[in-house]
Amino acid sequence: MTLTRTKPTLLVTGLTAAALALTGCAGSAAQKASQGGGSSGGMIEQLSFPSEADATVGGLVNYNPLSPKPLTTRWLYEPLTVRNNLTCEETPWLATKSTWEGATKLTLDIRQGVKWSDGKPLTAADVAFTFNLGKKYPGADKAGVWNDSIGAPAKSVTAQGNQVVFEFTGNAAPKYDGIIRTLILPEHYYGSVGDPTKFIDKAPVFTGPFKIGSYNGRRLVLERRPDYWQADKIKVKKLVLEGTYDASQAALKLRAGQLDAFYGEIPNPQKSFVDADPKNNHFYYAPNGTTVLTGNDQKAPFNDEKFREAISYAMDKQGMSTKATYGIMKPASQTGLKLPSMDNLLPETYAGKDTVIPFDVAKANSLLDAAGYKKGADGKRTNPDGSPLTVNFSVQAGFIDYQAIADVVAQGMNAAGVDTKVTASAPDSVDGQKKTGDFQLVLEYLHGGCELAQNIGAKLSSKSMPTSTTIYPNVQRFSDPATDEAVKSLAGSTDKADQKKYVGELVDTMMTKYPVTSLIYAPARIIYRTDHAVGWPSEQNPYANPVDDALLVMTRLTAPN
Repeated sequence: MTLTRTKPTLLVTGLTAAALALTGCAGSAAQKASQGGGSSGGMIEQLSFPSEADATVGGLVNYNPLSPKPLTTRWLYEPLTVRNNLTCEETPWLATKSTWEGATKLTLDIRQGVKWSDGKPLTAADVAFTFNLGKKYPGADKAGVWNDSIGAPAKSVTAQGNQVVFEFTGNAAPKYDGIIRTLILPEHYYGSVGDPTKFIDKAPVFTGPFKIGSYNGRRLVLERRPDYWQADKIKVKKLVLEGTYDASQAALKLRAGQLDAFYGEIPNPQKSFVDADPKNNHFYYAPNGTTVLTGNDQKAPFNDEKFREAISYAMDKQGMSTKATYGIMKPASQTGLKLPSMDNLLPETYAGKDTVIPFDVAKANSLLDAAGYKKGADGKRTNPDGSPLTVNFSVQAGFIDYQAIADVVAQGMNAAGVDTKVTASAPDSVDGQKKTGDFQLVLEYLHGGCELAQNIGAKLSSKSMPTSTTIYPNVQRFSDPATDEAVKSLAGSTDKADQKKYVGELVDTMMTKYPVTSLIYAPARIIYRTDHAVGWPSEQNPYANPVDDALLVMTRLTAPN
């Protein structure tokens, strides 16, 4: 079983920024959702998922979404907009429209006709109240509206009719993603609880598609709300959340029909699950980001972009996929974008072209020769100054897929004459190397969501290098003034055409300077059955991220014919 990764901190003061969605327009995914799903199809009696709460919760009853460990976070309280982080298309939810004036004023139109579970109407005042809680109680400010950790802080958040108006002290475009994902709270209930982060919510009031049926300390049963604002799209009568499972337990539960979906890893799901019942058993590993080969770009030999380019051709990406993911995850584009879902962000230079660097050891050898890394009689290369060329590849012990990838990387580099050794160390030790820069080569993660200034931008910005205490995204310590300027411009833009231009400049950096080498896509997993429900996202129909977009998925599920 793959261990949980420690991913870089994404919030970097004064820089990292979630730009607006760069593809599609508000409502485009909603229109698709109405085609072949949603309001058509039969009712589903029951679906069973693992518990959202970990085992440490025990019998504690708390539905507060601001709590560190609520019993459920997906099915009661709702966001303003659901954005599919595979395609970046937005589906209006509690908000029907968002409008920027420059990058300092954001107006949200709040959906009319939505009722809280106690029958009272949702209003713009509820939305403004939710965000103003964060001003009084900073722990509730999950979107960073009132601080400068992501963009400029707010001056005010006010309800004006059916609209909520955010006014900021400066460029606040980076806050957009956090704002639209915020779960909205009822003022008439949460307005009297004091610090909402400390409130134990045992009788929640919410807008979501399900209501509390029962909870016995381990099994939470949710029941469909017939008065839900889009009840015609919710076909599941009962949702059962129970159990925390490791890979082998989950596989058994799925095969026995005791789970309808599982979001963790099961080794070789094709063989261990799908082959047992190909009609009903399926999986979808959506590309959630990219595993990238990361040298220290401030130390030889990785400070030489010609060296970085050369070894990129020594990477057998398909071999890595086979060994690490049973061939499921595809080789990744060097652009840093998830393709093909983000094809429309590519600059014309690369549009329609294969941007996956091929496995070509002969070309790697040729490029290394041309760059002055000579190969001796023993088949090993030297640095241009004649000193021995050796590379130590640090990988986390116990990260089975990372170790498999590292072995293939080392094989390719050694085949090109670069003497490479893999050293497995405790994950904390590798994290320490990333913080201090005391490494030559590691594996890293490039976040693949829609916050492009915050993921690919922060990966390339010299202002997001790790510190002695925190791993920020630019682990490779790449520095280029022109790239920094493009990241800054992207982080401050709310115009889609300008955003595409700046993304194109970052893509060009990836394709020509090789700050990191893209290897294979990293997954967001769902392993599921179709005997009780159909309409799950799949490679053929990637309408949602199976993990992050659960509400959107629920509106697409129907009973099989």
